[in-house]
Amino acid sequence: MSRSDRTFETPRGVATAIVTEPSGPVTGLLVLGHGAGGGVDAPDLVAVHDAAVAAGVRVARVTQPYRVAGRRAPAPAGHLDEAWIAAVGALRVPGLPLIVGGRSSGARVACRTATTLGAAGILALAFPLHPPGKPEKSRAAELPPGVPTLVINGDRDPFGVPAAGGAVEVAVRPGAVHDLRKDLPGTVEIALAWLRRHSWAR
Repeated sequence: MSRSDRTFETPRGVATAIVTEPSGPVTGLLVLGHGAGGGVDAPDLVAVHDAAVAAGVRVARVTQPYRVAGRRAPAPAGHLDEAWIAAVGALRVPGLPLIVGGRSSGARVACRTATTLGAAGILALAFPLHPPGKPEKSRAAELPPGVPTLVINGDRDPFGVPAAGGAVEVAVRPGAVHDLRKDLPGTVEIALAWLRRHSWAR
């Protein structure tokens, strides 16, 4: 296993990525984005990273330009998508399955751009279905029905839980809130089993 830090020029500023190479053959590339106010060191992202790398997946954790610049308030959705597309485009390897994902805001970005990027799958951790207390403002339309997607949400998440449908699978974690810290090993096992089922991990 080896790690490298990379920097990318995007239309919205400089993005960075921590890229970890597994030992042995690489089975897929998993690119993960962070939440709106957080970073790529969130416990669920780190845990999924560790398990995926151990299972033969190259994992890149991308930091959006607004965070690189030191801002906590997220950029507009279109700006996030543009920066993400540029960063993932620079990371992808021809012939290697691309799985995009992230937590919360990062999951939304991955879902909105997956079709454009030609991603094989999406791993969405704590997908925020709606703002807390505002179920009428649903973001369900951001989940692409034709791309194999795994959504993992807590049943106590104030941002809501999406419904399964099409190629979208939903795993609901009992007692977990938006940070998914409750039974994190169990959440990681669900994600890893999904990656293996699609032959993206060994």
